[in-house]
Amino acid sequence: MERLTFTVSELNNRIKGLLELDPALADVCVRGELSNYKIYPSGHHYFTLKDSESSLSCVMFKSSASRLRFRPESGMQVTAFGRVSVFPRDGKYQLYCNALVPEGTGDLQIAFEQLKEKLSREGLFDESHKKPLPRFPKRIGIITSSAGAAVHDMIRILGRRWPMAQVVLLPVRVQGAEAPPEIVGAIRYANEFKVADVLITGRGGGSIEDLWAFNDERVARAIYASELPVISAVGHEPDVTIADYVADRRASTPSNAAEIAVPDWRELRQTLQSCEIRAAQAMTGRLKRLSQRLDGIRSKRILSDPSVHLEGRRIELDRMRDRLLAAQESRLAAGKQRYVGLAASLDAMSPLRVLSRGYAVASDGEGRVLKSVRELSPGDRIGLRLADGRADCRVERIREESEGEDNG
Repeated sequence: MERLTFTVSELNNRIKGLLELDPALADVCVRGELSNYKIYPSGHHYFTLKDSESSLSCVMFKSSASRLRFRPESGMQVTAFGRVSVFPRDGKYQLYCNALVPEGTGDLQIAFEQLKEKLSREGLFDESHKKPLPRFPKRIGIITSSAGAAVHDMIRILGRRWPMAQVVLLPVRVQGAEAPPEIVGAIRYANEFKVADVLITGRGGGSIEDLWAFNDERVARAIYASELPVISAVGHEPDVTIADYVADRRASTPSNAAEIAVPDWRELRQTLQSCEIRAAQAMTGRLKRLSQRLDGIRSKRILSDPSVHLEGRRIELDRMRDRLLAAQESRLAAGKQRYVGLAASLDAMSPLRVLSRGYAVASDGEGRVLKSVRELSPGDRIGLRLADGRADCRVERIREESEGEDNG
């Protein structure tokens, strides 16, 4: 038998053709763990599926990858759907994947958890960013389907609870691929033109697929960026969407959202009536106390006989005058006693007091007190100051005496 000779390309293409002729390999399901998952700028996804013993190269082209509803990551257990073929250039067979389904949990649930974790890290759920709702809104914007029962329930409840408010309906689709951009557009429109004081966005209940528009990242970021406060009202009480986490308030149902958005005018009227009753009671009590006080003042004797008040004041005035006089006399006596003491001290130190004991003070012709005989010459005229008068004298002789010498 003659041996066939192939070029590399011919052999790879022949193997490729053989694999593609096998119907079992044209539509396969392969279970394994994702490894080396990479997304190239072209949009194509390249990864490896592996188990404990083997590995399989896989590629998912951009057209198929765009339909993924979760973000595949290395380490995930998945089931891959596709066909097995050979890439002739490398002579390498691989799985051309057209769908991925995570094991254990649905792809939508995984996508939900992934987006929730991402937005939480970015701070879109922080309480500090949530805006307060207006207490008495004049206009309420509703972003939902105009054909659903939810919008009719909300309009009915808003009209019953707060009929003076205007309801502005911004109709959008709430299901399908077109729903997220329409919801985003309505939120931005409401903010740009300030069509309402508060927005309600949501829809009635359904499956996770039905509610998926409110798990869209674009809708979440539009709610976060809204300057108008947003109430999220999606599905029923157990249903929780990404929009619920981002919104300023979450309502369990669309009907509950309408109740949160506006007060009940009946309850407000009851509150005002209660305030009116309490104010009237408070005023009545105050008037009663003032009346009793007035009766007490009227019963005082001073109003019937003002002289009683004057007599009391006159007695107080006399007592005050007596205290002032006594204080003045006491102060004068203390001053007089001090004066006598000071006068006695001055008298004891007076030179005249010394003169009265037989001493005299000599002074020259100009009145200067003489302290030494050296200041005199025979024939000088001096004055003597005695205790009872003054004498004019003339010096006949001068005699100096040393200290301690007998003056006799």
